[in-house]
Amino acid sequence: MQLNNQPKMETSNGSVPVEGKRAEDGEIPTAKVDNVEMTTLADGKAVADMEEGKMANHVDEDKKGTLEDEEEEDGRMAWDNKYQYLLSQIGFAVGLGNVWRFPYLCQRNGGGAFLIPYLIMLIIEGIPIFHIEFAIGQRIRKGSISVWSAISPYLGGLGWASVAVSFFVGLYYNVIIAWCMFYLFNSFQSPLPWSSCPGNGTVAECEASSPTTFFWYRETLDITRDIEESGGLDWRLTLCLFCAWLIVCMAMIKGIKSSGKAIYFTATFPYVVLLIFFFRGVTLEGAGDGLARMFTPQVDKLTDPIVWLEAATQVFFSLGVAFGGLISFSSYNPRKNNCTRDAVTVAIINSGTSIFACVVIFSVLGFKATHDSQKCLDEFSAVLQRSVPEFNDTITRGNYLDFQMAYNTTPAISEFDFTTCDKTKNLDTAVEGTGLAFIVFTEAMNQFYPIALGPLWSILFFLMLLNLGLSSMFGTLEGVLTPILDSGVWKWRKEFLVVTLCVVSFLTGLIFTQKSGNYWLDIFNDYSGTFPLLLIGFIELIAVIWIYGFNRLSDDLLYMTGSRPNMYWKVTWLFLSPLSMGVIFAATIYREASSFPATYQSWDQIKGRLGEEEPYPWYAMMACYLLVVLPLICIPIVAIKRVFVPYDGEVIQPVEGARWNPFRKHEPKKSDIFSSGVDGIVNPAVTEL
Repeated sequence: MQLNNQPKMETSNGSVPVEGKRAEDGEIPTAKVDNVEMTTLADGKAVADMEEGKMANHVDEDKKGTLEDEEEEDGRMAWDNKYQYLLSQIGFAVGLGNVWRFPYLCQRNGGGAFLIPYLIMLIIEGIPIFHIEFAIGQRIRKGSISVWSAISPYLGGLGWASVAVSFFVGLYYNVIIAWCMFYLFNSFQSPLPWSSCPGNGTVAECEASSPTTFFWYRETLDITRDIEESGGLDWRLTLCLFCAWLIVCMAMIKGIKSSGKAIYFTATFPYVVLLIFFFRGVTLEGAGDGLARMFTPQVDKLTDPIVWLEAATQVFFSLGVAFGGLISFSSYNPRKNNCTRDAVTVAIINSGTSIFACVVIFSVLGFKATHDSQKCLDEFSAVLQRSVPEFNDTITRGNYLDFQMAYNTTPAISEFDFTTCDKTKNLDTAVEGTGLAFIVFTEAMNQFYPIALGPLWSILFFLMLLNLGLSSMFGTLEGVLTPILDSGVWKWRKEFLVVTLCVVSFLTGLIFTQKSGNYWLDIFNDYSGTFPLLLIGFIELIAVIWIYGFNRLSDDLLYMTGSRPNMYWKVTWLFLSPLSMGVIFAATIYREASSFPATYQSWDQIKGRLGEEEPYPWYAMMACYLLVVLPLICIPIVAIKRVFVPYDGEVIQPVEGARWNPFRKHEPKKSDIFSSGVDGIVNPAVTEL
């Protein structure tokens, strides 16, 4: 299998060998392919000499060239250095989900027990698929559309599906960055605006919830009662969203030449802040209880298939596969780069970051649970002293239930809210996503000592979230820009495409800055980047391993890294990864079908909390369906189009007796391929331009 125009192979004296002619006994003839000397064994297979375990190219000195020269000639951008590339991949993979999704799953699914299926699924599913995207992007050096079209024109729709998903995800992901900006701007004041209720207890909605909950739902979102009430645009969030898209546009205007510079800060600063919060968190009262909750496994959870499913989906989504961003970033690498080592390194750093962030979050959650529990006990003690004059005992976590039973006939005691008195229940209360970042964590920071440093902790925290979001946005949008540019659909300068994409995204994103925008963001989050990505990832895996072929992928890795994939890669790529992805895909379909129709929680202003589940209106349901269908419909549309309209780009052609060579642009004649009794093999490791 190869691209086109394989040249004739000449013997060392310049003649073309006769097909079927074998070497004389004791002689091993040589041949040249574009001045690359090759050794032809008696069995008819051409192999390159081996030097220190790597393929050596014996090229005439007067015509010797390098891959770097070739890359400069084809006009493709390249990373300034390896660190810039790795930081970009790490920044894309490590995002907001590492900080607020992973701790939530760990809290909900048995603490340390969740780490066991997570690490297993990382090994059999995450790293293998991660490696494939690194490899094909670097080998073909194109965006996702061109990569899948080169493997098979009928698969070009996979690239367009990834572009659509990345576009939809980018729309709402930048809104979260805008929220972080809003909180960051409000952090430059003391006391913090979410440290207490406004009006000295006169705002019933705040008193019914909490200061941080009220600030999030009322001051930040100014949320409407339900999705059917728009409420109009919030000018503050609209301005923050504009600033977010302006930053993204400026950082990406020159492609990786500009975003690669920004990534030095956006990818490293979150680790500095996490380290600061780690040392602060582990010194807080109750931090040990939180860490014990995290690392103590509830073994019975391992028998729950939902835990394994959530571990597998977390691995898949946290690595950022199927977005096209990994392929785009890898396409700017030189062809001879150890992508295997890169993939394993980035995957381990991503998972290590999730676990480290989980340690930070759980130490803070342990502190918050301890503080809330003690506050509840103090309030209960005060109520007892007022209601029972003879009461003079000390209330503790071990005896408060006894006093509750003893005095439950007293009206003040029977009406008392004991929700937060139990520290263990506080630790078991799982809060994910925006609730963890904008409500729970901000409330905990309100209680950090000294209180006067609250603004400093808040500034650091939201700067961290801002940079985590931006570095992931760069990779998400690169999954849109690079494929479109490489496909030739866009005929103008890249700068115009960047500006156009950012303007269109900002205008479309105004739906999220309505006062009902949070409801719409939940729709995009639940449907645009879940089911479509799973299907795209599953088809990608099947396409590379079973259509493109494991053997050719093995040849490519030999050419790029100097070694073939070992047994681990073979077993996971051929069996374990497809099986796990198939199970995840089927389980997701079942779970979505069993929860039909889709529901959401509207905001109850009277009670100061989210209300009961209620179904989406018909137009919101249509939006849910479209977010799933629009990316996936690209796959059959492109396949059907190729039946009637031939693809005119570069395609890997099946040529008998030759392996794929991505440098050739024209299909050779069969007679051009040298054979000594059997079909010859042109090794891509020794066939240069």
